[in-house]
Amino acid sequence: MNATMRRAAMAGSATAMAVLLAACGSAKQSGGSSDNDSKKKSDSDNITVGLLLPENKTARYESLDRPLITQRISDLTNGKGKVVYENAQQDATTQTQQMSTLITRKVDVIILDAVDSKSIASSVQKAKDAGIPVVAYDRLADGPIGAYTSFDNTEVGRVQANALVQKLGSKAKGGKIVMMNGAITDPNAKQFKDGAMPILKKATTIAKQYDTQDWDPNNANSNMAAAIQAVGAKNIVGVYSANDDMGGAIIQAMKSAGMDPKAIPVTGQDATLAGVKRILDGTQFMSVYKSVPQEASIAGQLAVALAQGKSVDSIASDKSNSNTAKDIPTKIVPVVSLTKSNIKDTVLKDKIYKLSDICTTANAAECKAAGLE
Repeated sequence: MNATMRRAAMAGSATAMAVLLAACGSAKQSGGSSDNDSKKKSDSDNITVGLLLPENKTARYESLDRPLITQRISDLTNGKGKVVYENAQQDATTQTQQMSTLITRKVDVIILDAVDSKSIASSVQKAKDAGIPVVAYDRLADGPIGAYTSFDNTEVGRVQANALVQKLGSKAKGGKIVMMNGAITDPNAKQFKDGAMPILKKATTIAKQYDTQDWDPNNANSNMAAAIQAVGAKNIVGVYSANDDMGGAIIQAMKSAGMDPKAIPVTGQDATLAGVKRILDGTQFMSVYKSVPQEASIAGQLAVALAQGKSVDSIASDKSNSNTAKDIPTKIVPVVSLTKSNIKDTVLKDKIYKLSDICTTANAAECKAAGLE
């Protein structure tokens, strides 16, 4: 029960009932807390949070998201909050089963990064029916989501495309690029593409375009090899890669075809350690730094607040619409284009990596040239 409702209760039982009914009706309309959420133990730190991440081929989920969210839950609950973690390994059916297990276990709240945003909707509804609010994390899932946090995904695509076009300069108009998008089951992948496509279509020729199944780097490698065969190695002037892991696989395909990736800019996203190192050695042009610590912190705040039956309006003051729900409380985290010039001001400043993680004896010269010593 929030502070407004407590004050109403003190004013008189009739007024309290009116305020309570109004608040509950508003929650139903906004996609926020359900009637059943009032059954949660208000202000209790003894909560159990279900954390469902989509896959482990993208490095950030296991190395950043999971530990950061777990730590944030602990910090917000004086060490009493528990996290039950599962990874779906890019299988939507597995994630549905994991949701069912968490509902059966009667966890207090679920943080969900959906494998398939549409197919998981019925599970989100079952969770709501059981009084378990769901926080959509990184990807907005269908169904009655209680709150949502992510990055400005359309802006990610714009940042990538603008960086690539600027790097290509005069080569953009007469050259051809390959566009390697993410998985069609991921709504974020569509938003990245929607942001990038208008910029790329206006500035250059997209010779080949792929939606990479499961975001799998192996699939990206195969797709790039096919693109090189179809377009011709000498005709490709740049590659739009939706993330760093695929970017690394694309670069390997280019090397196998005798192409010099230092002469053909490749984009990325997520600022993975491998991606940052490739940026330093020049084989990958840029990445998009998304502050996962900030996103994870917000997810933890939202989850704890919903588990304790509190309003999330002060945390998530924006609104988002999914295919099935409107006015979902939302907090969007900004993004930054990451190149050699701002490694120090992004991943090092935010302590995503230590300098010793990035700079070793193998790349000492590159680090020195970038001012990383």
